[in-house]
Amino acid sequence: MSRIGKNPITVPSGVELSIQGNVVSVKGPKGELTQEVDEVISMEYADNVLTLSRPNDDKEVRSKHGLYRALVQNMITGVSEGYKVQLQMVGVGFRAAAQGQQLNLSLGYSHPIIIELPKEVKLEAETKKGEAPLVTLSSHDKQLLGTVAAKIRSLRKIEPYKGKGVRFLGEQIRRKAGKTAAK
Repeated sequence: MSRIGKNPITVPSGVELSIQGNVVSVKGPKGELTQEVDEVISMEYADNVLTLSRPNDDKEVRSKHGLYRALVQNMITGVSEGYKVQLQMVGVGFRAAAQGQQLNLSLGYSHPIIIELPKEVKLEAETKKGEAPLVTLSSHDKQLLGTVAAKIRSLRKIEPYKGKGVRFLGEQIRRKAGKTAAK
């Protein structure tokens, strides 16, 4: 059995879960999500506990078992608690400003970068004197949040010599030693 897939999912109070065929719908205080599950995986929902099972131990079926269990668990956590990602803009003159659903970034290019975020993602930009600007993204959809954060991070990847760029808060960067001066 898959270690992830065999774990049952406990649905917290305040979250409604419904299964129609192979489509799982989850509704909670933070929002509503749906996910289509492969027909190979069977689902049983009773007493606020959802269990996913598979018919055989083929490699492809085993991988789908763990995948869909994790996706449904992320949906349930998202609609009940939500997810949050913080990005830090490290570099001289790097700025971030939020204007509604638009993120205005100044990342050392000759022009400002303006990104229109989906309505499901909430945006906050904070700049304190002497610290790197901090952008906080929050949403109930973990997949969408990860995609948006990766897109913002790809605008200025961390360079290994000075450590400048867009990074996740608390991320460890592998630094390289630069050239040493001639003697």
